[in-house]
Amino acid sequence: MQAKKRYLILLSAGACLVLLFYLGGVQLPAASRSRHDRSRHGYRPDQPWPHFSDPLHLFLPLDQTDTEEYNLHISPRQKRDVNTSVYKGKRCRMDSCFDFSQCQKNGFKVYVYPQQKGEKISESYQNILSTIEGSRFYTSDPGQACLFILSLDTLDRDQLSPQYVHNLKTKVQNLPLWNDGRNHLIFNLYSGTWPDYTEDLGFDISQAMLAKASISTENFRPNFDVSIPLFSKEHLRTGGERGFLKYNSIPPFRKYMLVFKGKRYLTGIGSDTRNALHHVHNAEDVVLLTTCKHGKDWQKHKDVRCDKDNAEYDK
Repeated sequence: MQAKKRYLILLSAGACLVLLFYLGGVQLPAASRSRHDRSRHGYRPDQPWPHFSDPLHLFLPLDQTDTEEYNLHISPRQKRDVNTSVYKGKRCRMDSCFDFSQCQKNGFKVYVYPQQKGEKISESYQNILSTIEGSRFYTSDPGQACLFILSLDTLDRDQLSPQYVHNLKTKVQNLPLWNDGRNHLIFNLYSGTWPDYTEDLGFDISQAMLAKASISTENFRPNFDVSIPLFSKEHLRTGGERGFLKYNSIPPFRKYMLVFKGKRYLTGIGSDTRNALHHVHNAEDVVLLTTCKHGKDWQKHKDVRCDKDNAEYDK
């Protein structure tokens, strides 16, 4: 009986030792040396294992992340369409989305697509095409071209504008030389519509370069896209009078130092900037003219300065 008790005690003690070794409560000499080695490489045994309380978020590529301002008004369907049309070629650069072989072989030649019958085109875009066609870089042979310009008017992509071209996505995709937009340059002055003014052009520009006014830093592709200013249809196509700014003539000899004329957005994106312009306007050498007449219900948002601003703008 005594021998049986001693056997059970010995067996229990052995089981406890095995359990201690398994749980790490007792370190073997080899394990002690291993821990000593790890401490020399920055490991501290007293340092607790990190605990992550936040759940892991679904990974989204940089191209598909959304800003808080972007999510404010836009619907999920519109958001999906904008991501498809704007962000698909966001990583394009000249070395990845432009074919230099034609330029090296034939020089810098620009081809303008023939205008399609029945397609409306604004005066401003016609001026751009006419300027290119009248330049020494123009070629009527697409096989000689290094750069391609659409004859489809892409300047105004505001759906409320009478200059808006419908079904542009299908029309662009059906172009025989489109080639996913490679070596194409697209011009745009206005995109989106009030009050969000997203940069959705209504079609996928893919690998095409974009010469655009008011392009956001989030969508601008450095050394690939071109940032251009807004210009009116009255802007001179070529030439014009010689400038008055001369070498080291500070201030310049011009009468006006700063001039701006445009719509003053009473609400929505851009309203804070436009509404602050009157602080700088002095009606002498700084002339900043804005009108409140924008959108169908602008009178609902009319403020105390609108009547005066509209009158000066109309003059």
